[in-house]
Amino acid sequence: MTGRRRQVPEGRTHARRNGLLLGGAVVTAGAIAAAVTLWPSGGGAPPVRVGTSATSPTGSPVPSPTATYPLSQAPRTIPAVREFTAARGPGWRPAPGGRVVVDDAALADEGQLLAGELGLAYAGQTGARAGDVELDVTGGGNQESYVLTVQNGRVRIDGPGEAGVFYGTRTLKQEVHGGGAAPEGVVRDAPDKARRGLMLDIARKYYTAGWIEDRIRELGDLKYNEIGLHFSDDQGFRIESSSHPEIVSAQHLTKAEVKTIVDLAAGRHINVVPEIDSPGHLGAVIAAHPDLQLRNAAGVAFRGAADISKPAAAKIVDDLLNEYAGVFPAPFWHLGGDEYLALTVANPSASFPQLAAAARAKYGPGAGVADLATGWLDDRANVMRGHGRTMRAWNDGFYQTSAAQPAKDLQVAYWTGKEIGARLPEAYLSAGRQLINYNDEFLYYVLGQPQTFVYPTGQRIYEQWTPRVVRGTAAVPARYDGQILGGVFAVWGDRPNAQTQDQVAAGIRMPLRALVQKLWDPRPPALSWAQFRQSADRLG
Repeated sequence: MTGRRRQVPEGRTHARRNGLLLGGAVVTAGAIAAAVTLWPSGGGAPPVRVGTSATSPTGSPVPSPTATYPLSQAPRTIPAVREFTAARGPGWRPAPGGRVVVDDAALADEGQLLAGELGLAYAGQTGARAGDVELDVTGGGNQESYVLTVQNGRVRIDGPGEAGVFYGTRTLKQEVHGGGAAPEGVVRDAPDKARRGLMLDIARKYYTAGWIEDRIRELGDLKYNEIGLHFSDDQGFRIESSSHPEIVSAQHLTKAEVKTIVDLAAGRHINVVPEIDSPGHLGAVIAAHPDLQLRNAAGVAFRGAADISKPAAAKIVDDLLNEYAGVFPAPFWHLGGDEYLALTVANPSASFPQLAAAARAKYGPGAGVADLATGWLDDRANVMRGHGRTMRAWNDGFYQTSAAQPAKDLQVAYWTGKEIGARLPEAYLSAGRQLINYNDEFLYYVLGQPQTFVYPTGQRIYEQWTPRVVRGTAAVPARYDGQILGGVFAVWGDRPNAQTQDQVAAGIRMPLRALVQKLWDPRPPALSWAQFRQSADRLG
């Protein structure tokens, strides 16, 4: 994370249905006239190729295109759609009498949201007619994929999961907002990377619930699916607690406010990923429990670090993990694990004899402090594994130890190569671990720009970063691409008064847009940065 650095449900698959789309293919006798191919044929950004077609994508004959309308052009959205089949026709725009209808009651939330955004009526499970938007869950495959068809004066958005259908509504919203109408034709779209997130350090800088809700709305429209809340650190503990109310900061979110945030995020298919960092960054907890403070042999206190030789330190953290497992129901959890100050000294065993003794007692005569810290992380993982969570930890919390090894199912949140003992990404990937990219060179927005941090720009992400650029500016080998689950843009509050929350929102606006483009589509962007920025300004 930082300190010195930042320091730093998926939709359900439904049975196939009869209708306009089957398995992602158009099954109508529409006037599909040409395919605009957006897939690359080589190493660089390819030209868009347009060619006439005598058959539909399913191979069935279609009528000759009429010259009444020009051939449609692919919509400009963020992220850009990955495939568009052009056609001749009037397209679609919201009009009086238009409705949103759903073929599955599970899509009521998506349908009502879209209807309100486009000024349409919501008609529920009713047959579609001219002017309507129809939503359906059908088929199998990637739950975040969708097909959006504009034909015969209506729109149909179809996908195997509710999340994919929701993303299709975001594309339609952007099409209408950016150009007034959705172009005639078919969009087929899906993300390249499964994890697309923003992380907020709300421990060191307090953000209002309303501001966080606005970020969730923004993320949803950009097809992000994760927001992280780092809510415990040395400077504050920012969410109401019933198990340990004594640790909570004066400025904090109530559990009622958190529920509103979680529910809003769930409605936009965004998981809220909490982080209670330990065994470092526990200063707010230790302030109320000074007996848990880590001290060296000379009695010098190490800020934020818990003395993990004491069972009481584990108990209070486990109390909090169990409590907040009920507050944050999403399947993902961040355990932290970084920057434990006991391991930043030249000889941890000599400096902290109590930790060395505890390590030997638990793991044998050859064990050291790093083994004890690894065991701490594994024990916390066991607590959250009992709640069915998929867990991640910062890369510098994975120590090279002999007696204890990090649990095999822990995902690596890789942020730095600058910390003591930080290993190359390949060390984790070659061991078979999955990794989430938090690269502090590109994806760290550290308030006040301490040390060597500078505010990242959208242009630099857009032009120089890819998900394989995990550490610094170099990419890991392509063979590891499948183990890189995605990326997260992190906002850290090292100097919390350096920016207001509104300045933060403005500062991260273009980086968020650039990042999701690179996570959604693995190809070099078709637009220049200037063109991409113009699209962002037009779309809002």
